[in-house]
Amino acid sequence: MKRFRALIFDVDGTMAETEELHRRAFNESFEYFRLKWSWDVDLYRKLLAVTGGKERIAHFQDRRFGEGTRMNSAQIEELHRFKTARYAELIARGGCPLRPGVAEIISTAQRRGQLLAIATTTSRNNLDALLAPALGPAWKSLFPVIVAGEDVTRKKPAPDAYLQVLEAFRLPASSCLAFEDSRNGLLAAQSAGIPVVITRSMYFGEDEFDGALRVVRELSELAMQS
Repeated sequence: MKRFRALIFDVDGTMAETEELHRRAFNESFEYFRLKWSWDVDLYRKLLAVTGGKERIAHFQDRRFGEGTRMNSAQIEELHRFKTARYAELIARGGCPLRPGVAEIISTAQRRGQLLAIATTTSRNNLDALLAPALGPAWKSLFPVIVAGEDVTRKKPAPDAYLQVLEAFRLPASSCLAFEDSRNGLLAAQSAGIPVVITRSMYFGEDEFDGALRVVRELSELAMQS
């Protein structure tokens, strides 16, 4: 990793195994709004092919997986706001630490003078809920560039988030390294020309990642070699 000038992190599944808490927050939100929906692990794995919480809800509804009252865009927004708040409450209980190796890679990059960025489809509120407890209240100072879900028109697998990072850093793609856990994330970074390290996660652990620079179980495998 020494040869790269910037390291770019995805968040959900990459920095922390957050997806189970997201799934729980969705289901508790459905119950609160009296929707007869329930996303089990297998269904949620399929729904993760759609990036973005609001987009996932709309996709689920449009595909007629769900029964009962159909929501308009304003109602989906309201449901998603509630879900985001519920997710933050679950994270605040301390049940989602960073995955092995993440903190070490961040610390090593700082020591070397490498730039750090985040490129994610999750919201800024979700980022703060996860990273403030894990990295401290000043966590944003570690990442001079943060591109979240609300900052792009097209989410992964479109390359928009990564292109914004490259533009902000004014660096060629080849001098940056992305950390991802999903096929959509891999495609997004590859489309921007950025090499990718995949860390296998709970929901995407058995996927194929053709073209990745490296595929590891945990980023600690890289941290030990730094």
